Amino acid sequence: MTDPDQGVPDAFKQFEHEGWERVAPAYRDAFSTLTVQSVGALLDAVAAGRGTRLLDVACGPGEAAAAAATRGAIATGVDFAAAMVSLAARLHPEVEFRTGDAEALPFDDASFEAIVTNFGMLHFARPDRAISEAHRVLRAGGRFAFTVWASVEKCEGMGIVHRAIELHGRLDVPLPEGPPFFRFGDPAESRRALASAGFTDVVVRELPMTWRLPTPESLLEAFWDGGVRTRGLLRAQSPEALAAIREAARSGAERHARGGGVELAMPAVLASGVKA
Repeated sequence: MTDPDQGVPDAFKQFEHEGWERVAPAYRDAFSTLTVQSVGALLDAVAAGRGTRLLDVACGPGEAAAAAATRGAIATGVDFAAAMVSLAARLHPEVEFRTGDAEALPFDDASFEAIVTNFGMLHFARPDRAISEAHRVLRAGGRFAFTVWASVEKCEGMGIVHRAIELHGRLDVPLPEGPPFFRFGDPAESRRALASAGFTDVVVRELPMTWRLPTPESLLEAFWDGGVRTRGLLRAQSPEALAAIREAARSGAERHARGGGVELAMPAVLASGVKA
């Protein structure tokens, strides 16, 4: 079988790492009210409860690890960006956070009973390797669950921005190539990847989520300030193209105005499995 990660350049991993070191606080401000919506279902999928040894991989600002701790779990968060680890530790001092690579976790075999990754999978250079690492550090009977965005057609916020770039800018900009952003938004691909790593009892379902923003302009600003891949794509555009992209994104978001703000459907895919 061909390895889906084969040939992925290390430049992409470096690009992601440098990006998250720069945008940690801005990412939390822009996206955390959205990404936290999946945390309860994510923790339910791994049966996180009192005494559960849980690892939050690509923990970002630490919301999933902190929520697990409130359930009584013994939670640890790990992220490859020191800026994210520092932010998470300041926000949630009751939880242990440390730097580490999802593709080479700094833990012994069978160290945890539950592992979660909340929207981290789409930022890994070698996501299949990260899934295998989760399998390695889980105990037998342990559970792994991750969330990713559903397709771009379903995620209105991303669809508006990406269509604006397609219409008014360039997609062929000199950025390091990474794995397909929406790869695991395909339920069949999520099932295949988990099964290939040795997980059983695989379950994949969609979570309805809504992104609420104060103004139509806030949509593009979220990606401009707090993203990495899309931020890089936007910042590589010419000034004229960027102005047109901003206007198209504002106009697109404005069509979703609700109650003095903007509401955008942003469903997630939640995939989980058990280590036999």
